Amino acid sequence: MNAVPHDLFPMQRRAATRDVRRVRIGLVNNMPDTALESTERQFIALLGNAAPGFLIDWQLFSLAAVVRNGASRRHLASRGYGSLRNLRDAQLDGLIVTGTEPLEPDLRHEPYWPELASLFDWIENDGPSAIFSCLATHAAVLHFDGIERRRLPTKRFGLFDHGVAAPHKLTALLTSPFRIAHSRWNEVTPDDLSEAGYEILTYAPRAGVDLFIRRRRNLMLFLQGHPEYDAGTLGREYRRDVRRFLAGTMSAYPNLPDGYFSPEATAQLELFREHALVARNEALMDEFPDVIASPDRRHSPMATVFRAWLHEIAQADERSTRTAATVSA
Repeated sequence: MNAVPHDLFPMQRRAATRDVRRVRIGLVNNMPDTALESTERQFIALLGNAAPGFLIDWQLFSLAAVVRNGASRRHLASRGYGSLRNLRDAQLDGLIVTGTEPLEPDLRHEPYWPELASLFDWIENDGPSAIFSCLATHAAVLHFDGIERRRLPTKRFGLFDHGVAAPHKLTALLTSPFRIAHSRWNEVTPDDLSEAGYEILTYAPRAGVDLFIRRRRNLMLFLQGHPEYDAGTLGREYRRDVRRFLAGTMSAYPNLPDGYFSPEATAQLELFREHALVARNEALMDEFPDVIASPDRRHSPMATVFRAWLHEIAQADERSTRTAATVSA
């Protein structure tokens, strides 16, 4: 499979003129059709901001069992997405695995579970260092250690203040507090993770564990939040859920994302909510307030963690190269 062309990413193209370290990063993008392209852009942008001194060769993959509409299938083809068979031959230095929108209470009943479990087995036994995001995190710890996610009483949705829970080189440059986006109905708890041997690195009093790690044969990073989200993502998700309520596919009107909208925008959205509860009709979306999120999220605070991860995998690759050279000599 061919890497994503560098000229799609001008920041990295400029970096190519300097003395840089080249790393091969795979993105297994399993997000649903509505978020497929934005998730690809967001992770590429996040690592681009995290990676001065690195030239990233991106290789893109998606689970075959995730159902796609025609536009998404065309996007996958145009961007050179490969299957998991391609991934195993890609000689990657690192891998990012996203989640997708769950359909079943038990993840093992999802139609893509056998394919996803096979991916986890390969990562654990033969694959590179990996980062798992949101639902992929819940699926991975369920597969690796039988840790069940727990349903939350309400959706954990918004921007939450986090702090460093334990010193580690991955979090050495984080300054507490820092804000990370969350959007999920479930969580894994610190007690369950600690009992299974995971190391918790960041925590939010109102959102729970975010970043935790597991190091055995390779280093794995797990995120319950979404450090890749841009400034508009939570607002788009909120609008999507309002539309679902008005269309009758969602039973309860969604809560506003926590700590996201300005007081003025919140007041407009609450007025719309009152009207929508009385006259529930999808046509009301034509009147949805044109509001802009107040937080500036052009640069994720977790970029320093991703930078430390890139240094970790680059050093591991250098050690492997030196070992191979010594053996061949």
